[in-house]
Amino acid sequence: MTLWTSDDAAVATGGRSTAEWAASGISIDTRTIRPGDLFVALKDARDGHDFVAQALEKGAAAALVSRIPEGITPDAPLLIVPDVLPALEALGRAARARSAAKVLAITGSVGKTSTKDMAAAALASQGKVHAAEASLNNHWGVPLTLARMPVDTDFAIYELGMNHPGEIAPLARMARPHVAMITTVAPAHMEAFGSLDGIAREKASIFEGLEPAGHAIIPEDLPVTSILRDAADAAGAIVIGFGKDGVARPLESDTDEGRTQVRARILGETVEFTLASAGAHFVMNAVGVLAAVSALGADLRRAAEGLSHWQPYKGRGGVERIGGITLLDDSYNANPASLAAGLETLARLPGTRKVAILGDMLELGPNEARLHADIARYPQMETVSLVHACGTRMRHLMDALPAEKRGFWVETADELCARAADLARDGDVVIVKGSKGSGVARVVDAIRKTRQTPAPDQTLPQTEG
Repeated sequence: MTLWTSDDAAVATGGRSTAEWAASGISIDTRTIRPGDLFVALKDARDGHDFVAQALEKGAAAALVSRIPEGITPDAPLLIVPDVLPALEALGRAARARSAAKVLAITGSVGKTSTKDMAAAALASQGKVHAAEASLNNHWGVPLTLARMPVDTDFAIYELGMNHPGEIAPLARMARPHVAMITTVAPAHMEAFGSLDGIAREKASIFEGLEPAGHAIIPEDLPVTSILRDAADAAGAIVIGFGKDGVARPLESDTDEGRTQVRARILGETVEFTLASAGAHFVMNAVGVLAAVSALGADLRRAAEGLSHWQPYKGRGGVERIGGITLLDDSYNANPASLAAGLETLARLPGTRKVAILGDMLELGPNEARLHADIARYPQMETVSLVHACGTRMRHLMDALPAEKRGFWVETADELCARAADLARDGDVVIVKGSKGSGVARVVDAIRKTRQTPAPDQTLPQTEG
């Protein structure tokens, strides 16, 4: 199916096509490009113009460029624009404008990607769903996902991330959601925002992009909920709260063998669903998802049934048996809120000895030492028998722990990897958790190798939170 023709793309971007072409997809990476894709020559760590020839050799329909690269023949199919990133943004806006899809946009300090994937699973049986791949949530990931949206999409789901103030609102105005959901607000990227209130205001700016009479799905149980609600009200949104005190709330849940059976009350209707995870935070976000898809006009009970098809990505809270231990792989990223949630999940899993393998939490600002030491006082730590850690920041946690809970502390994740065989014993229930930059995800691979279990076949690129 044709996604973009040369004429349509030229009109959308204001660019000039050197030949007629039709593209069935869009790619920014020659390693994964498919025949028929439009190759977008973005400048990031490397200049995409250096790969245009390779993209065309691999069957790209055309390349979106700001100059004619060296070695390209005069008859090569190119869409030439003044600047590639603004042109990609223009393609995204044009794709949104020509679509009649109902749009859900999701942001939050924790759980954006898993919540996006839950929403896609919930809606899969109710129409054609277009959702962001992996964690494409930044200044180029959102317009790329928009530009990839087929014209006949029924439901579109976008994930919006940020590292600095002022990043969410432009993405939201580009996506123009009918429903915008905030999963939670937690102390992540504190170096850039300085306070939880600042993070809340940035997350709440997603409501600036809402379509008229749009819905705002907000967590009810946060210290900053009033900031979110005020922003939603200012945007003229219809507000739906989810959480223990929300109009969308879990009533009861039961976890067995890493799966959770849930009964919930959603906007006056009681539904039941199953999640392939033991995490209480997944339960809460699933409740928010059901409120969101109901606001989109989808059938609530079919959506609840669809949640059973959701699977967490590698590093996002999946539970597996590995050579005598139970492993909770939550290693993709970390901040204080997500770590507390991970430890709560660990506590819910059956087993007599719980082991936490932790890496540094990054971008927490000047209070990072205290925030790491405070982990020792988390109520969830009471069920943890032993802690291994890597990184200079996690040293503050180790110093705060009672002696009987202190395992290995080393400076780098690679040093923990070298001791993988000694980190747990048969019968243990183990969580691995840390920021991407800590490298603690490598410890999971080392444990699998030591216990001779291959990794699940799911990977994610490293993008912004």
